[in-house]
Amino acid sequence: MESLAALTERALNEVVATDDLAQLDEVRVRWLGKKGLLTEQLKALGNLPAAERPAAGQLINVAKARVQEVLDQRLASLQAALLERQLAQGRVDVTLGGRGEQAGGLHPVTRARLRIERLFADIGFTVAQGPEIEDDFHNFTALNVPADHPARAMHDTFYVDPAHAGQGALLRTHTSPVQIRALRAGKPPLAVIAPGRVYRVDSDATHTPMFHQVEGLLVDTDVSFAQLKSVLHGFMEAFFERDLAMRLRPSYFPFTEPSAEVDISCVECGGKGCRLCKQTGWIEVLGCGMVHPQVLASCDVDPERYTGYAFGMGIDRLAMLRYGVNDLRLFFENDLRFLRQFRGG
Repeated sequence: MESLAALTERALNEVVATDDLAQLDEVRVRWLGKKGLLTEQLKALGNLPAAERPAAGQLINVAKARVQEVLDQRLASLQAALLERQLAQGRVDVTLGGRGEQAGGLHPVTRARLRIERLFADIGFTVAQGPEIEDDFHNFTALNVPADHPARAMHDTFYVDPAHAGQGALLRTHTSPVQIRALRAGKPPLAVIAPGRVYRVDSDATHTPMFHQVEGLLVDTDVSFAQLKSVLHGFMEAFFERDLAMRLRPSYFPFTEPSAEVDISCVECGGKGCRLCKQTGWIEVLGCGMVHPQVLASCDVDPERYTGYAFGMGIDRLAMLRYGVNDLRLFFENDLRFLRQFRGG
């Protein structure tokens, strides 16, 4: 039994002295494996008298359990030390400055939106926000859209519950509902723009199911169409940073009367005619008009006392024209080769 005590002491010393996980496993096999030194002691029990075997076997098992316990403790200690070293090597100092060559940049649509907001803020407009999931009243009815208008159809509008198309919740088709909410929440005088995401069932090189619009509303006494034209002309020249010709063509929108489509001289060819403007020298950029009296009445605003104008334009469309992008889908594909062109620009 003295030899067993000596073997146990040697095994414990080897375990404690081991500083490597692979070596520790070798120690385990050498002492506790199928042919390990302590395991061999059990095989030698057959050489002892029958009466001595139970006591001897118990002592050997106690020795093996003791070695296994110390070995498990050493294994846990070495694994914890290894993890700590790995964490220390992979530590990132978040207080360090970023790498200049990896500097990020704003998305071109975001750049266009911020520019629009800044230009209108300079002339007294504030930014209004509203929900993207709207109800029929704010998206259609309050805007004087007839019950049989094609825009209410499922092939044009995303309804949250298709079974209640034309009645229930829907993804807003324009940001005009924000204007309705702003006008019902605060009485005139009022000047707001409403930028944000809108949704329509459409997808091609110049349309996507989700896109960005900004719509403007000004309501006060003695508001005129001439003021609307002046504001829009000044905005377009400021946005594109150049002198532009502008023309208004009669149009129809349920929520404005009279209504007009706005064209500007082509930003590519200066009005001379090119592929972008289809050789006409003009490109359409927005719709506008005087707020319909019915819309004012639906917002509890006296149409006999107040007048107003409204306009709406696609932010993605303006970004395409400003940055010379010929396919709207590029803005949403998240191709870094495309997006990196706009860093710092």
